[in-house]
Amino acid sequence: MSKTIIHTDQAPAAIGAYSQAVRSGNTVYLSGQIPLDPATMQLVSDSDFAAQTHQVFKNLRAVCQAAGGSLDDIVKINAYLTDLSHFATFNEIMAQYFAQPYPARAAVGVASLPKGALVEAEAVLVLPK
Repeated sequence: MSKTIIHTDQAPAAIGAYSQAVRSGNTVYLSGQIPLDPATMQLVSDSDFAAQTHQVFKNLRAVCQAAGGSLDDIVKINAYLTDLSHFATFNEIMAQYFAQPYPARAAVGVASLPKGALVEAEAVLVLPK
């Protein structure tokens, strides 16, 4: 099966050897998004977890749209938090971007993330046939 690289200027450019997303068939694998402003490639905030989380979901939404889908088409999210005491805030903000039934999800506490981000999320999207 072939693969198609997904790219949009509405989300941060890749800062390493990866693509924003890769489509294979009707499945799209979205790379991890940290809270970078796509225009400046800087964190939206150094310490505001809520602001960072909103930006992560905005970035994921932009990549979903570039792939021809939406956040509603996400079936799985992996979230990485540098401080699990922010877990409740992450849940509250995620609920603002998704409707029930929610996608499957894992949330993992990590020691650090690129550029000093407090949160990162990656996702799997399944487009309608």
